[in-house]
Amino acid sequence: MKILVTGAKGFVGKNLCATLECIRDGKDKTHPSLSISEIFQCDIDTPYAALDEYCKQADFVFNLAGVNRPQNTEEFMTGNFGFASTLLDTLKKHDNKCPVMNSSSIQAERDNDYGKSKKAGEDLFFAYGKETGAKVLVYRFPNLFGKWCRPNYNSVIATFCHNIANDLPITVSDPAVSLTLAYIDDVVAEMLCALEGNPSPDGDFFKVPVTHTVTLGEIVEWLNLFANQPQNLQIPPIPPHSFAKKLYSTYLSYLPKEKISFPLKMNIDARGSFTELLKTENHGQFSVNISRPGITKGQHWHHTKWEFFIVVSGHGLIQQRKVGTNEVLNFEVSGEHIEAVHMLPGYTHNIINLSETENLVTVMWANEQFDPGHPDTFFLQVEDN
Repeated sequence: MKILVTGAKGFVGKNLCATLECIRDGKDKTHPSLSISEIFQCDIDTPYAALDEYCKQADFVFNLAGVNRPQNTEEFMTGNFGFASTLLDTLKKHDNKCPVMNSSSIQAERDNDYGKSKKAGEDLFFAYGKETGAKVLVYRFPNLFGKWCRPNYNSVIATFCHNIANDLPITVSDPAVSLTLAYIDDVVAEMLCALEGNPSPDGDFFKVPVTHTVTLGEIVEWLNLFANQPQNLQIPPIPPHSFAKKLYSTYLSYLPKEKISFPLKMNIDARGSFTELLKTENHGQFSVNISRPGITKGQHWHHTKWEFFIVVSGHGLIQQRKVGTNEVLNFEVSGEHIEAVHMLPGYTHNIINLSETENLVTVMWANEQFDPGHPDTFFLQVEDN
């Protein structure tokens, strides 16, 4: 299959082409029914001769070309209607009746210059379908967001993500304003469904079936939580498929180089170090413990808290003893054979570095965040010396 993508350098175009290339090259095997041989990428700087050849060979056309922020209003009609006319005339020239997808907007329902140009483009595609019998799929997209979207252009989320990530001010005139949004991965997923012959109908149009309705105030609250994560190590709740999860991925894609990495507070003493890594609201926290050669750490127990100890480097011994009993449970651990060991509630426990030369590195997970006011941690040696 040969696919033509117009507007290939735009936000949706770049994401779609990247996905199509992964399928073509066998890197993405989640769509076994698609066999892609060529992806023709067309944009504003593509010569007509190239477009002419692409239209001759294409088995499917994604028309994503369009104008959102022209220097004058006349460019709306030129960019959104004029190019569509050229594209369809070129397909007709070669009698190519392959399926054609057209990217429109919910703005097509509104009485403004942009909306009028989008509506004119829609009507042109519908007329083309009736005239030629070609399959025409017109999508009215809501507001879109995701990686690679240009800030300070036509996406409030792109602008907010870019500005907050770069410590620039944002302006929110009315936090209660509600937006209907579609995430770029959901958009591309629907484009693949269209390519496979299984698009999502919406009356005379087609739609991205997964959208999210949120207010500007909610978006800003989420972004501020994300921005504070390096300071408090707190990962906000981001359930699968949620708007928050998609927004977090989007925000991260706008981080400047100096914010991609950040230092962690290492609590260092003669025994080694202990460093908190990440905290979650409902699922505990992660830490890393480094023990110097011959050092024993721990020697305490918890009423309710429990942990996983996972040695990833070095050679050590984990010991546990049920409080009030004498039997000691021994677990020899090594970075050569990584395993997770439960630290049981009601059992005093320790970890001993058995090496004389190497540090012992242990990744630790606790089922709750450490609360200094209620630490649930009580000193008790595992073995009496």
